[in-house]
Parts: sequence; C-alpha cells; structure tokens
Amino acid sequence: MTGAGTGTEANEATAVNLEDVRKTYQLGEPVHALDGVSLEIPRGSYTAIMGPSGSGKSTLMNLVGCLDTPTEGAVVVDGADVATLSDRERTTLRGTTVGFVFQTFNLMPRLTALENVALPQLFQGVGRDERRERARELLERVGLGDRIDHVPNELSGGQRQRVALARALVNDPALVLADEPSGNLDTETEAEVLDLFGEFHDAGTTLVVVTHERHVAERAERIVHLLDGKIERIEELGSAGDPGETADSGRETEDR
Repeated sequence: MTGAGTGTEANEATAVNLEDVRKTYQLGEPVHALDGVSLEIPRGSYTAIMGPSGSGKSTLMNLVGCLDTPTEGAVVVDGADVATLSDRERTTLRGTTVGFVFQTFNLMPRLTALENVALPQLFQGVGRDERRERARELLERVGLGDRIDHVPNELSGGQRQRVALARALVNDPALVLADEPSGNLDTETEAEVLDLFGEFHDAGTTLVVVTHERHVAERAERIVHLLDGKIERIEELGSAGDPGETADSGRETEDR
C-alpha cells in the first residue's frame, strides 16, 4: 500500500516514518502526549520503546498502528500517510500490514484459541481450512498445540498472551507492534515468546515493542527512550543485544 501519501514518498527501506509528530488532548487544558517526535523505523528492524508512565509510549504505538491520527506532523506507514487515509483505508492497512499484541490480550471471549487466531484471516478472504491450518501451526509454535479448543477464560494469563501473539502473526504482517508482550508470562515462557519474536525478526518482520523491562528491550537492536512526549535518547544495541553507542536524539534529528 504505497500510493496514499501526501507528498511523502514511499521508501522501500523504511517501514514507518514519523515527522515532527504531535498529539494533543484537550483535558481542560492541552496535554501534549507527543511533542515533536521524529523517528524512522527501518524495514526489518527490531525497536524497543521505553519510558516512564505518561511518556507517550502508548500514544506512539496507537499512531504507528493506525489506531489514531496525529494532531500535527506526518505518520507514514508502509508508504501511506495515515492522516490522509479514509477509515476504510486505515482498517485495510491495519489488517494487511500491522499485527498487534495488546497487553490486555483483546481476545474474543466466546471463541476458542484456534478461532481467535484464525479470525484476522477471515477478513482477508482466506478459506476456512487454510485459516485453521495456519492458526494451528502458530499455536503449536507458541506452545499451545494442546489448548486449541479452549476459550480464553480456560487459559492462564500467559497462555492468553501467547494466543494474542499467534493472532498478531497469523497474517504474516510486515510490522508487529507489541505492548508489554511478556508482561503476564513466567520467566521460562517469557524467554520462549521472546525467542519467537527473534525468529520472526530474523525472517524479516519489523518489530516495535513497548516494555518497562530492560532485559526485554535488550532483545532489540535499539531502544528509543521517551520522556514527557519527546525522544530523550536512542540507544543503539549490537545484533545480540550488546550495548552499543547511545545516540543523542537532537543530533540524530539534525542528521536525518
């Protein structure tokens, strides 16, 4: 989906580009959830977003995920300026390009694990047998092959998170956005899920993960630190999560 921009040309090497993005809410007085954020997310990269509560992490995630539009600035996802798209076009972009892993799971309570994972494919016109086979494969990969017929209230929090992860990946999206994806997992299961994220990243999926946990963020290639709606700094990590150079966000903005 590359033709819906407003003068911002698609860059094949860039999955997401934010240009001087501001998001302001009127809560008696203006609250600047994001205040002049510019960030490029390369295609196939693995980025972690960290910051204290109220720093703008969730707002950034919603904008990149086409769930909201900026007050000012441009959010370009897969070559499309999100603010210029119709509601239907944004829905299509979300369904074909973006996979979500929500902290609160957002599973359909009356559907089984298999049906929850298969559901996004229904809107892409995938046949029933193919939907179920793909969902079954992903549930097995996240360790839930024996829970495919269970509804969410029959699963633990960690199991529900793994169902949510499988659902996010079922359409083989170019971009996966995850909000605290391992927050409800025990240590062993967390490691398995993060390993799975690594596998999909190695296969070319662009990952953006919001987390409060340093060890989760260090699985990424870089960490974007937010504070008061601004990028405080961007910390570059080695390919194996080794600490690298810490880039000053102001200098990076000048370089872009």
